[in-house]
Amino acid sequence: MKIGSHAVARMLGVWREGPGPSHQRLSDRLRLLILDGRLPLGGTLPSERDLAEALGTSRTTVGSAFRTLVDGGYVSTRARTRATVRLPDDPVPERPSGADEGTIDLSFAAPAAPVRILHAAFAAAVEQLPRHFERHGYDRYGTVELREAVARSYERRGLPTRPDHILVTNGAQHALALLARVLLAPRGRVVLDHPTYPHALTIFTEARARIVPVALTPTGWDAEQLEAAGRQADFAYLIPDFHNPTGMCMPSSLREQLRLDCPTVIDETMTDLALDVPHPEPFALHSPAAVSIGSVSKSIWGGLRVGWIRARPSLLERVEKARLTTDLGTPVVEQLATAYLLEGNQSRRPEMLRQLRSQRDALSRALSEHLPQVHAPRPAGGVTMWAAFPDPVSSRLAAVAPDHGVTLAAGPRFGVGGAFERHVRLPFTLPAPQLIEAVRRIAQAEKALTQGITGIHAPARMA
Repeated sequence: MKIGSHAVARMLGVWREGPGPSHQRLSDRLRLLILDGRLPLGGTLPSERDLAEALGTSRTTVGSAFRTLVDGGYVSTRARTRATVRLPDDPVPERPSGADEGTIDLSFAAPAAPVRILHAAFAAAVEQLPRHFERHGYDRYGTVELREAVARSYERRGLPTRPDHILVTNGAQHALALLARVLLAPRGRVVLDHPTYPHALTIFTEARARIVPVALTPTGWDAEQLEAAGRQADFAYLIPDFHNPTGMCMPSSLREQLRLDCPTVIDETMTDLALDVPHPEPFALHSPAAVSIGSVSKSIWGGLRVGWIRARPSLLERVEKARLTTDLGTPVVEQLATAYLLEGNQSRRPEMLRQLRSQRDALSRALSEHLPQVHAPRPAGGVTMWAAFPDPVSSRLAAVAPDHGVTLAAGPRFGVGGAFERHVRLPFTLPAPQLIEAVRRIAQAEKALTQGITGIHAPARMA
């Protein structure tokens, strides 16, 4: 697979920022792209001349960066052929002996399972299951029980919804992938808030869409920019409810005002996790044509892989036909358990919200103590903070952090074109003592970077 010079330049982003000579900064960023999987193994890099031209730098700088990568085992070369991406054969170094044994995983933004509540939900589901034995169990729209429960949950939020407006999926990501397959043609333009959820970017990339990012400002969404981008777009994907990763919530005044001239998909995965503000009203309350997707992965448990699409029946009919090539429906027991949970309003448990609020505040205090130079606005809901470092260290920090007993989700994974190299997403779903210790370890990892230490760890899986 040949990788074009302009594609590499876009992935590198603003690579000139940071300490050290230019060739070292370039080789460091290329190495991180390889570890991140954005430069695929076996792919061939552009020539030194072509990459130098695309980057607006000298061929000497690119050549020195390539030689550094060859010496480190990240690139192989042969006479009269392009450099090929690879990984070194050296084993991953052990964590320093001074570090604690257990690694703290901050790459997953997911709450712990509510054991007692889940036990009750699945016990109720098993009791109801015999009523489904006479059916074939392949309902691609979902069970009546769950579709009715989801519809009633929208009714409680003030949005009239019928069961035939609901199609059940295997999580919100599955819902988005199905909608992209139905609504997006290759090379279609997708407008999204930037940063955004990484797995959504993967879906759009695999659909061969052209991504049009509209930056979130420090105060939130720019309606004028979104509407201008939407006039030339084929699809829009927004996360207005406690946005992942920033935690921002779109105000009601903007929901009433915003109108996009393209099919708009609203991710409501975080909508039940209001910590300091009232629960947000549905976006579709003001934009009836908007398609809503939701799940219980953040509000109840990530292992309960159940989600849904709320849309007009005509669109759901197209989605139902499209899913035939990927699956034949969502497991019945999980649907019945989810219906039980939604009917009991268990996605808005006061004790869970109190715990998240306490953990968020503990994380904020730990950052102030151990990383006072980091700017991390305290979100009013959701499960993550979007922490900004003074320097573009995010990918390097994520590569070295496991050596200090913590795994991180680096900022560029939430954007396109190498953006957000100053940011790290920090979830507050772990107990407060673990969060405090994690911040202490991140501070150690950042100190190691200032001493010239480089990590070789590939990015962790994340959700």
